[in-house]
Amino acid sequence: MTKQWKLKEIVLMSILGVVFGVIYLLFFLVGEGIRNILAPFGLAPFGYEVIYGIWFIVSIMAAYILRKPGVAFTAEVIAGVVEILLGSAAGPGLLLSAAIQGAGAEFAFALTGWKDYRLRVLVLSGISTAVVSFAWHLYSAGMIALAPWLIVSTLIVRIISAALISGVLGKWLSDQLAKTGVLRGYALGKELQRKRNYESA
Repeated sequence: MTKQWKLKEIVLMSILGVVFGVIYLLFFLVGEGIRNILAPFGLAPFGYEVIYGIWFIVSIMAAYILRKPGVAFTAEVIAGVVEILLGSAAGPGLLLSAAIQGAGAEFAFALTGWKDYRLRVLVLSGISTAVVSFAWHLYSAGMIALAPWLIVSTLIVRIISAALISGVLGKWLSDQLAKTGVLRGYALGKELQRKRNYESA
C-alpha cells in the first residue's frame, strides 16, 4: 500500500473534516445542555464527557476509510480549523487541542505500522485519543482542580465515550457509507468489494 496521498483522498479527507467541524460545533451546544441538566446533581463535569467521543470521530473515520499515515491527525486538525472559522468560543487555542487529539488518534494506527484497521484498533485509537486529550485538558481546562474522584470518573467516562462513539460508531458509519458505493475508489471500499467477490466466488 502506497503511503503517498492521492488528490481524491485529500479531497475526501477535507470534506470529512469540514462536515465534522460543523458537527463538532453543534455538539458543544448538546454538551452544554447535558451539563445544565446534570448541574443540580453536582455532576456538571460529566456533561461533555458522556459525548466526548464525537470530537474524535472524524480522525478515526478518515483513517479507517483512507488507511494512510497522517490521515487521522490531518482530518482532526481540519475539523478544528473549521470550528474556529465558524466562530467557536474556544478560539485559536482549539487548533492546539485538535492537533493533540489528532496525534492521539494517529498513535494507535502507528503502533500497527498503519496496517491494521480492525475494530479493536479503531477502539484503541479512540481510547488513546481520550487519554491524551484528558491529560492536556487537566491543565488547559483547569480540570486538575476537580476532586480526585471526579478526575478519575470523568476520565473513565471519556474513555468509554471515545471507545463507543469514535471507535464503534465511527466504524459503523464508515461501513454504511462504503455500502452505498461512494467509497469504492478508496481503501475501505476496495476491501468491501474484495469481500463481496470472495463471498460470491
